[in-house]
Formats: sequence, C-alpha cells, structure tokens
Amino acid sequence: MNRYPLWKYAMLLVALLIGLVYTLPNFFGEAPAVQVSAGKATVKVDAALVPRIEQALSGAGVQADFVQFDGNSVKARFRDTDTQLKAKDAISKSLIPDPSDPSYIVALNLLSRSPQWLTALHALPMYLGLDLRGGVHFLMQVDMKAALTKKAEALTGDIRTLLRDKNLRHAGITRDGNAIDVRFRDRDTLTAARNLLADSLPDLVWTDAPDGSDFRLTGRLKPEAARAVQETAVKQNITTLHNRVNELGVAEPVIQQQGLDRVVVQLPGVQDTAKAKDIIGRTATLEVRLVDDSTEAQAAAAGSGPVPFGAERYVERGGAPLILKRQVILTGENLTDAQAGFDSQTQEPAVHLTLDAKGARIFRDVTRDNVGKRMAILLFEKGKGEVVTAPVIRSEIGGGRVQISGRMTTVEANDTALLLRSGSLAAPMEIIEERTIGPSLGAENIAKGFNSVVFGFAAIALFMCAYYLLFGVFSTLALAFNLLLLVAVLSMLQATLTLPGIAAIALALGMAIDANVLINERVREELRGGAAPQMAINAGYERAWATILDSNVTTLIAGVALLAFGSGPVRGFAIVHCLGILTSMFSAVVFSRGLVNLWYGRQKKLKSVSIGQVWRPDAGGAVKA
Repeated sequence: MNRYPLWKYAMLLVALLIGLVYTLPNFFGEAPAVQVSAGKATVKVDAALVPRIEQALSGAGVQADFVQFDGNSVKARFRDTDTQLKAKDAISKSLIPDPSDPSYIVALNLLSRSPQWLTALHALPMYLGLDLRGGVHFLMQVDMKAALTKKAEALTGDIRTLLRDKNLRHAGITRDGNAIDVRFRDRDTLTAARNLLADSLPDLVWTDAPDGSDFRLTGRLKPEAARAVQETAVKQNITTLHNRVNELGVAEPVIQQQGLDRVVVQLPGVQDTAKAKDIIGRTATLEVRLVDDSTEAQAAAAGSGPVPFGAERYVERGGAPLILKRQVILTGENLTDAQAGFDSQTQEPAVHLTLDAKGARIFRDVTRDNVGKRMAILLFEKGKGEVVTAPVIRSEIGGGRVQISGRMTTVEANDTALLLRSGSLAAPMEIIEERTIGPSLGAENIAKGFNSVVFGFAAIALFMCAYYLLFGVFSTLALAFNLLLLVAVLSMLQATLTLPGIAAIALALGMAIDANVLINERVREELRGGAAPQMAINAGYERAWATILDSNVTTLIAGVALLAFGSGPVRGFAIVHCLGILTSMFSAVVFSRGLVNLWYGRQKKLKSVSIGQVWRPDAGGAVKA
C-alpha cells in the first residue's frame, strides 16, 4: 500500500543527482578573466586565436587557469585581479599593434570558478541580473519621424524611377513631410501614372486635385504601412544593438522594446559607461565601388608604385591590398535586404542582396558596362573601411536581386549577410535615461536576497519539525529538494537571476510547504477518524492531491498571465514563480511520499506515526499519534 516500486526510487535518485550537479556551479563564485572579441565587423574570431593568446601570456610570464574559444570570443581565466590586469596588457600589446585602429576588443570580464568537469557537463551557473551584479542601464528613444522620413525618401526615388521607365513625363516630384506630390501637365498622364503607382507601390494611398493649370497627385503612407515601418525600425535597431553588445562580452544582456518607440538596454557587469556608449552608438555604412585593375593600380597593390589618381588603397578580408576607385556606386541606403543562401548553379554558399528601385537601376547599368571586372563591397566603421568581398561581375544584373559568391563558407555567408543587413541603425536613437549600478550594491542585494531565502527556509523548517515532528522533517527535506530542483532548472535554462527572481524563490518556499501542510492535516484527519496508520497515510496523500492540484493550477494561471502580459522584472518574477509551482508539486507529493514510504512502508504492524498532536473532538482532548 505504502511502498514505491524500485523504478520510482531510481527516478527520485536521478532527479536528486541532476539537481546537485546543476546547482553546484552557483556556489563556486566568479573569477577574474580577460575576453577577446572582434573590434571590427570584418574581423573573425575563431579557435586559431587561442594559441596566439597563450603565446602572449607565456611571453609575459602570466599563468592562466585556461584559455578557450566559446563561439564568439576567446576567454582566459585567472586566479586574481593583479594577474588579470597583467594579462590584459600582454594580450593587448600582442593583438593590437596600433591602438588607434584596434582589430580586437580586449575587455575585463568575470567567469565562473566551477571546475572543468562541471562545464563539460554543461552545468553552468545562473546569470546575475543588473540589480545583483551591477552594470549600466540605458533607456533609448527611437526617432520614429526619421524612420518615416527615410521611408518617404526611398519611395520618392522609386516613384521617379517607375515614371522614367514607363516614359510618363511629370512636372516635378516634391516631398512635404511624409506626403509625396507629383505634378502633371494633363489629366491623361496623371491617370496612367496613378494606375501604375497604385499597382507598384501598395503602401501608398493616392489622391489627385487640380493645382493651377497643372494636376497634382499626392501619395501618403497608409496607417498600417506607417505602423509597419515603425515596428520594423524598432526591431532592426534591437537586432543591431544585440550585434554590438555582443562585442562587450556581456552575459545575458537585456535589450527589449518598451512601449511603441523606446528600447531598454541593460548590460550586467559593465561599469564603463563611456565604453558601453561607444559600442552601442557605433555606425556602420556600406559602399559599393569598382576595383581599379589598371597597370598602375596593380603596381600600387604590389607595393612598387604610388596609388593612381582617383583611387584608394584598402585591405581585403584575407589581408591582401586592393586598389579601389573613389567613385561610390551604391550605399547601404539602397540595400533593403541581405540573406545567406546558395548559388543555384554551383551550389556554393552565397549572399543574396535586394536593392530598391534606384539601386537596381544603377546596379544594372554599372554591371552591364563592367562585365569581367571586380566590384568591391566595403564596410566603414569609425571612419575606416575594409573590403567585405570583391566578386567578379559575370553578366548584367537587373531586377534588384544581386548575388555575392565565390571563396566563401556557409558561416562567412551568414556573417556577411548579417553585416550587410544590420550594420547600421534603421532609425536614429538617443539615450534619454542612463543609470549605473555599482558592483558593491549588487553584492549587497545578493547577500540580502540570499539571507531572505535562508531565514525563510529556516523558519519554515523549525515550525514544521516542531508541529509535525517526523512528518515535519519529511516535509522539510521535500522543501529542500524543491529548492534544489528549482535552482537546477534555472541553471539549466541559463536564466538571469534578479531581485524579483529571488523574491519569487522565497515565495515558492512558502507555497511549496502549503502542499505538505495539506497532506499532513489530511493524515491527521484520517487518524482522528479511527483509520489505521498505514491506511491514514495512503488516504492522506490520495485525498489531498485534488486540493493541491486545484490550488497550484489556479496560482499557475496567475503566473502565466504575469508572464504573458508583464515585462522586465515582472516577467523575471513570473518565470521563477511558474517553475517553482511545478517543482513544488513534484517534491511535495512524489518526493515526500517516497520518504514516508521508505520509513513507514515496510512496517506491516505499524501502530503509530510521528505527526504531532491529533485532536479528537469526541474524546475532548488530544493524543499523540
């Protein structure tokens, strides 16, 4: 009756071991480290950088715990901060010969002290939020008016190109805010132009009216199209900010939309506000130029002659010099999309670009006149340009669809598409709120939050053991198991722990013990009714389950509502709250009963159980069960 099969005990043992393994990394703390990431969009950080860093550290006589490549950067961990600072200087001297043009970002960071065998099992500590670790907080305002103006300017160019291609003469195109006015000499031309533009540009709604002796056609963005432009601008800005913040080596940065036109940026662990501003305020611009293949240019590239007039020297991704003409054919403003893919003929990795109407016309004319020549795509950051790729023009390219291929891996194709797609912000942003939280305040918050959980647990355990005796001990052990599982799940999910999250953990303890109180009282009720101890234990767990399920499901509904409609700290609270409910149901019912069954289940002639005082109203007093 009150016995678990062996597989249930094995399941509980496995859950206990998993909880211990994945909770353990949170107790080792953090060690000083140095992180090396790309300082330019065209610089690739890979595993080949590890031996260079190890050699630089060895030359400086600095010993690192380890140096490893983690996918986006190389990190080296050290014993103390003095060694960390020496290592930073040594790595900077080795990798950045010219401080005015850094190819890498060498930043101070913190890494977990947990042993390598735990890391190999992907047992990693939870990230700490801004309020626990310290860092910087920015609230940024997106200039929606500028986003709409940029869209209107692009549409103005598209209208001019469409009318020229169809040989529809107009008397001038002007833009008044987000409205585009096109004037015509006669009504027939206006009607033809209106039909053409209505079919080609569905985002605009057109109205016509007389304008003196001429006729005026006015196009305005539809309300839904304007909203789409604004939403796209915010999303692209968030994507671009993510790309830039990754270079700071911030663990779990928070970059999310707040309201219609604001973005919250929280960078835990970053104390240098000026550096953070520099990174998130970076601008990247795209240019397309022709490669100068003259004899003088080839001699200049080889280093045996001067750069010809009207040309400039740049460097390809592999480090080879390249002479480009100064004339800019296209800029990033003409690029509407960039996606990685494959060449339809050779099946090699490629990047597919989509240009607007103006860019498509220019690109068609240039490629028609320069078949067999090379065209370079440059990315400019902080005033310095580097060649992303320089393919050969095979044939005339029309239709606004451009393909870049040749000597490119799948990873490079994805990286290039990302650079070209989100190298710059879709709309300007300004910082309207700035806040810095020091690490000492974060440490104080951690200590207070930890104490609240510990003292709360101790108070609950003391009450349960005093009131329910041995069953109180079982309930306390189940509560500890619940806390272990909750922390383990948060660590496995690599969740970011904040003060609201700690509050949710403390609340989860109080709610989890409620299930054990229901079970214990139900067992007491069965004993009060005269049931045998074994029958009382079985009935107590079976009949309390429905009440426990109902109370937890209703609380879970409230937590899901907070998760769905809340934001920021509210969502952090809701996530821990919902997970705490699920783990508490498992620990309070399955684990605690496993302990009770292990202790009492094998006693066939059980006469009493240690569950405190059982009040018997009919006897007018109480007896100890």
